[in-house]
Amino acid sequence: MGTILLIILIVLLLGALPTWPYSAAWGYYPSGGLGLLLLIVIVLLVLGRI
Repeated sequence: MGTILLIILIVLLLGALPTWPYSAAWGYYPSGGLGLLLLIVIVLLVLGRI
């Protein structure tokens, strides 16, 4: 379960990168939020909470 969640979060993080012209004005806000969520999930996985 935790591995599937981690893979989904990594895919979402890659999809939030501002590489398309319409998303260039967003900056790193979407990927920063998903990166923080990914970091929290990784810490919970290491601690054995998930």
